[in-house]
Amino acid sequence: MLGNFTFSIPTRVHFGDKALDSLKDELARFGETVLLTYGGGSIKKTGLYDRIVGILTDAGKEIVELPGVMPNPTADKLREGAKLAREVSADLILAVGGGSVIDYSKAVSVSAWCDEDPWDKYYLRMEDPDNKIIPVGSVLTMVGTGSEMNGGAVITNPEQKLKIGHVFGDEVFPKFSILDPVLTFTVPERQMVAGIFDMFNHITEQYFSGDDDNTSDYLAEGLMRNVIVSGRHAVKDPENYEARSNLMWDASLALNTLIALGKSTDWEVHMIGQAVGALTDATHGLTLAAVAPAYYRLIMPFGLERFKRFAEHVWDVDPAGKTDKEVAEEGIRRMEEWMQEIGVAKNLTELGVTEDMLDDIVKGTFIMEGGYHVLTKDEILDVLKASM
Repeated sequence: MLGNFTFSIPTRVHFGDKALDSLKDELARFGETVLLTYGGGSIKKTGLYDRIVGILTDAGKEIVELPGVMPNPTADKLREGAKLAREVSADLILAVGGGSVIDYSKAVSVSAWCDEDPWDKYYLRMEDPDNKIIPVGSVLTMVGTGSEMNGGAVITNPEQKLKIGHVFGDEVFPKFSILDPVLTFTVPERQMVAGIFDMFNHITEQYFSGDDDNTSDYLAEGLMRNVIVSGRHAVKDPENYEARSNLMWDASLALNTLIALGKSTDWEVHMIGQAVGALTDATHGLTLAAVAPAYYRLIMPFGLERFKRFAEHVWDVDPAGKTDKEVAEEGIRRMEEWMQEIGVAKNLTELGVTEDMLDDIVKGTFIMEGGYHVLTKDEILDVLKASM
């Protein structure tokens, strides 16, 4: 049965190929100074920057720019952004980009008026904000993380060899998010497929927990099936609007807390993947793809019934004449075949991991307790070695 829960999604979503038209009305809800955050400048090449600056200017906003947000935003970059947001008394942070830019903007929103080091407070001590929070809005250009519709914010500290996510409450969710699938057409294929596996793994992280036959699990299965089909279509034709729009909405639903309701959830693949990213700066979705098969094979015996259901309900594996273990194993094999088909199957060596990094990755991996089996440090090392 479903456990007890409270469900709140305070983000207003504007979806479709005319979604950016809604930005003007959203801006009217906020004050004069807008801190515009974005990445390496691709939005200037595509013309999106000019469109957004035009809308901001027409709305009478004072624009303060904070460019250069990297794919794995660092603690130093967070401190830089927090200082700027506080100096200009930003009324709104407008994040234009993918999950890294939006994550970063949410972290800045809680850090600008924080009187101590935000890395220590939010990422080491895992405390919640008790200070003024600057509202965030987003214009999404790359899908996968679901950051446009949740309170999560992942930050990396290269000096400490740590990459940590803090899931903040409702008050840190973006107040609005503009989701236009057309804006994702120019994303390079490597980033697109990394995002596809990221959203898929968000679903499996929540699906592989608990033994109930509940609504959340049926929703998860439907989302996974759609990601599989739409991912195939998007790889064959990156400008397939139906596929890209499905993936955009899949990503949001995968991590807006909906399919976690009433469940314990796992998240160990993310913990290992983030520890890899802290040392290599590798693309997040690819780090997940590198370790997920080995991790799921390790925990499969502890959640065999759910892995069997995964094989049958998601991958259409015929159980006739097979043991439960054989059915479950075929489900993982079919997942790997799909990963190869869309071009996301990677090993850790390809992502820059060397043998001498393994101990630091193990040390940087947080051990979670919500899945079917709580890993030991030795088992984390086994997963890493099997993923090399």
